[in-house]
Amino acid sequence: MQASTIVEFVRDTYRTNDFIPLHAPAFDGNEKQYVMETLESTFVSSVGKFVDDFECQIEKFTGANKAVATVNGTAALHTALYLAGVKAGDLVITQALTFVATCNALYHMGAQPIFVDISPASLGLCPKAVDAYLSENAELKEGGCFHKQTKQQIKAVVPMHTFGHPVELDELIDVCHKWNLTLVEDAAESLGSFYKGKHTGTFSDYSALSFNGNKIITTGGGGMVLCKNEDLGRHAKHVTTTAKIPHPYEFYHDEPGFNYRMPNLNAALGCAQMESLHRYLEEKRYLAEKYRQLFVGSDINFVLEPEYAQSNYWLNAVICPDVKSRDEILEKTNAAGVMTRPIWKLMHRLPMFRQALRGSLEFSEFIEGRVINLPSSPIKKEE
Repeated sequence: MQASTIVEFVRDTYRTNDFIPLHAPAFDGNEKQYVMETLESTFVSSVGKFVDDFECQIEKFTGANKAVATVNGTAALHTALYLAGVKAGDLVITQALTFVATCNALYHMGAQPIFVDISPASLGLCPKAVDAYLSENAELKEGGCFHKQTKQQIKAVVPMHTFGHPVELDELIDVCHKWNLTLVEDAAESLGSFYKGKHTGTFSDYSALSFNGNKIITTGGGGMVLCKNEDLGRHAKHVTTTAKIPHPYEFYHDEPGFNYRMPNLNAALGCAQMESLHRYLEEKRYLAEKYRQLFVGSDINFVLEPEYAQSNYWLNAVICPDVKSRDEILEKTNAAGVMTRPIWKLMHRLPMFRQALRGSLEFSEFIEGRVINLPSSPIKKEE
């Protein structure tokens, strides 16, 4: 398929000859009203009604027992890993095909990643590859799972739901049970995605969402820790608010904590965005179907949701036949004012993770050279 065909399709779809971004936020509801209400109240920081309201709305939508708002998605993942017991010197299995924030959270904890291949079904962490890596390189001993070569404890498994497509969670959970590992979901991209009818981020004790400006809803910057029960949620709230014991005037903190609280100003934006989430999801599925139809019969494969899941189609993606055709489309679409992007560089190619342990990354490397993300802002259905 020619790049010009893609450009023409995208311009017709968005009905504009102006520059078309990859994913732009939409503010067509009560955003201005709620933000102005926050300004007028003067409660713009971490105290205010919108933070509690936003957490409650996310709990209701996802089915999580407790949601704790944070300043961004990386802070949410850092908190989730910390509360899941990951410590400095631990090893954590994750995918090399991910946004760098997944690994940054580990780096700043002093933990180290082990990169394992992704699954063709989801473009996320592959359960078979995880089990194969562990069978060859790990052993179960008293106290947990340990790497045979380095003697370090392998503590957790962190799948990332790539572009909002849920990973094979049942199979990953089985592998975690087999090897005595803790599952922590990086659900940053998957608000509105469901695995076998259950929302992503609700399968582990702790998981992380993101509300960055390019996500399906945004708070400007922001994240959320989803917790499996009320007790875990209370602890997450405590730790992210500097672990301060409530008191009329004394400052007493009973454990190390983070100042990761989401400001009320951002939460106000999130509350307004939540009112449109169901519509955004419908519009994104409509857009994904239009893309799917465009590429039928071509040499480019549109990335569909896994058969076991319902995806939010956060970023629409295609797989090109080779690197040359990918690069040609990237060059020509961007030159024409239609933003497209390659997938992220594999994490082990970055200088700070070059020495990380890893298994075979054959499919990750194949995908890295062939994927293009297409403009994915929600569009209204045609009447």
